[in-house]
Amino acid sequence: MDALDILTDLENVIPYFQPIFSADEQRVIAYEVLGRYRFEGNIISLGPFFLDDQIPDEYKYEVDNLLVKKALELAFELEDDVSIFLNRDADLLMYQHGEPFLQELLAFEKRGMNLKRIVLEISEGRYKGDFAQLDHLLQYYRTYGIKVAIASIDSDTNYFERIGQLSPEIIKINLQALKSNAAAAGFTDVLFSLSLLARKIGATLLFENIEMSYQLQFAWKNGGRYYQGFYLHPPESEFIDRELLKQRLKTKFHEFITYEKRKLEAIYSAAEFFQNKVQDILLKNKKANYEELFGSLIKEMDQIAFRMYVCDEDGFQKSSNIYKSNDGWNTQKEYVQKNWSWRPYFLENIIKMRNERKGILSDLYSDIETGETIRTFSIPINGNDYLFIDITYQYLFDNDQLL
Repeated sequence: MDALDILTDLENVIPYFQPIFSADEQRVIAYEVLGRYRFEGNIISLGPFFLDDQIPDEYKYEVDNLLVKKALELAFELEDDVSIFLNRDADLLMYQHGEPFLQELLAFEKRGMNLKRIVLEISEGRYKGDFAQLDHLLQYYRTYGIKVAIASIDSDTNYFERIGQLSPEIIKINLQALKSNAAAAGFTDVLFSLSLLARKIGATLLFENIEMSYQLQFAWKNGGRYYQGFYLHPPESEFIDRELLKQRLKTKFHEFITYEKRKLEAIYSAAEFFQNKVQDILLKNKKANYEELFGSLIKEMDQIAFRMYVCDEDGFQKSSNIYKSNDGWNTQKEYVQKNWSWRPYFLENIIKMRNERKGILSDLYSDIETGETIRTFSIPINGNDYLFIDITYQYLFDNDQLL
């Protein structure tokens, strides 16, 4: 559609609402407002209109402002605890320093609209302006109770730095990347870091573009509190029953919980298995040196492990690496006296093993040298030293609940 056709037919510019569901309540807790244009019986997305750099900002603002007005008029029908997400491109938000937009919201506040229900979803991917001015404007909006959500990861922006600067109430994560197997592994690693950051700043994770059950499960498992996407419900011109998916979501969450419990039980059983197996070998080799101990371990764990070594409680390696390659087990003496205390959770796990006097099976992680997904079983072997056994990916794959 030509932009002028839309601007001369504003009556047919209408808001659509995509429901956002919460994990804790299993019902609709918000709606995202999306722009649509009604033309000859068809409903057309206004996304291309707002993304077209050839259309002046004042035209975009006029259309967007109309959408906000129409959406908020309808939002009076909703219960007071239902939030409204308003999308704003950063450049459009800065139009006339953001003041006209705020005045529109304040006009609705005078009519009884609590601005704490407004969530301003900012997209900065193409923003070329002054970030300091943008941040100042957003902080100003926050004084009225308006919340800020930052849109999905964009490779053109320093995303983590921006989150740290902005401290949004909501971080929105696009699950489109999960459709590609090649991108999924890297995406999961980035998401783990993002979830830690969100926890630090007190932000809530909202997962969008959920189109399949496994994406909902992924969002649930990775700390998502809010969800939206066609798998749950498409955008519509009217609001839906808040309880529409309550039973369905409860059923899905029960499936996810059951699966995770089985997986955690399998991990617990594996940790017990390694504890008993390795402890038995240690008892039989009380007076053995490290080389003799490794020889006994290799006999019992040749099809399970690919690397073994001993560190003291400060992380200094006291033995060589015993490493399994295609030509068998080899000794890597160059690792003696290397320090591993910088690794995440290393010292925490040492203290835990020392106090509980038993071994630990690590979370899944990517090995620095091989790049493979592995786990490590570590166990105290005397008052000061700790044995580390890296478990092969093949063993984890054969015991798939460990992956």
